[in-house]
Amino acid sequence: MRMIAAMLALFSISLTAYGKELPQKTFCVFDPVGANGPVFMRMQDYKTAALAWGVEAEMKAYTNEAVAIADFQSGVCDAALVTGTRVRPFNVFTGSLEAVGGLTSYQQLRELISMLARPQAAKYMADGRYEVSGIMPGGSVYVFVRDRAINSVETAAGRKVATLDYDLASKKVVEHIGATMVPATVATFAPRFNNGDVDIAYAPAVAYEPFEMYKGLGEQGGIYRFSFAQMNFQLINYRDQFPAGFGQKSREYVASEFDKGMDHIRTAEQGIPENYWIDLPDEQELEYLDMLAGIRDELASEGVYDTQMMKLMKKLRCRSNPMHHECASDLLF
Repeated sequence: MRMIAAMLALFSISLTAYGKELPQKTFCVFDPVGANGPVFMRMQDYKTAALAWGVEAEMKAYTNEAVAIADFQSGVCDAALVTGTRVRPFNVFTGSLEAVGGLTSYQQLRELISMLARPQAAKYMADGRYEVSGIMPGGSVYVFVRDRAINSVETAAGRKVATLDYDLASKKVVEHIGATMVPATVATFAPRFNNGDVDIAYAPAVAYEPFEMYKGLGEQGGIYRFSFAQMNFQLINYRDQFPAGFGQKSREYVASEFDKGMDHIRTAEQGIPENYWIDLPDEQELEYLDMLAGIRDELASEGVYDTQMMKLMKKLRCRSNPMHHECASDLLF
């Protein structure tokens, strides 16, 4: 027993000594709630796992995503965890994962993240110096309205919509329905909705409580139970700043944590009072999906979305619903 104890003590000392030799890397982590938010807290587990991949990670919390990106680009951070749309300038393939209407369920998102974590997909995860080393769910993006009378594309025309000023896809949707775009950021979209500066906003359910969006919903508002897009967080790093193989190990780990990432998302969705949810008739939902498909095609032709990612998403949608008309050609083979 004494010999075993001595060996364990020696092993512990060796690990400590080894840990001190590990390269230290700074991770800029965007979490709208800050250091106490669910995204940042999950990265504490990641920090522990990264030791086995040869990196000692220092996590820095950011509530302003633009600042996190700027610090990453200026070299203050070796890696950054930001939303998928923000990743587009670094990797248009994974940056297209938040394509409007591209994925319609969490099961499809799970399958896609699992696919992208495989070694065979590694070539798509790197672009120049940059490498996407993990993708985690952020929740379905829903449309919040201050007035339930806004229940169609026609009634949305002329209404004011809080729109992330850097998101070309959302701008295109607003233009398509004839609404008025009101530029917003993650920090300002909810206050504008709550104060009545805009009639419509879009956000995942996890924003409802911390951003007090119930104030904007009041007694007349509602949330359409329709997945406008799949928000996600992506970990991007400088490949030449990390040990060989780090990115692959990181992607596999993050993918394996999918269910843990979904816990706070499902809790947030279930925590919204049922009376706020609005279910769309099947025909109207199909109309919206077709509208978003047209917008996706247009953005893909303009290079905003990656065409390979669009094909992959279609395969996942058709696997879930093979009878949908967009899958008709697939049924012929």
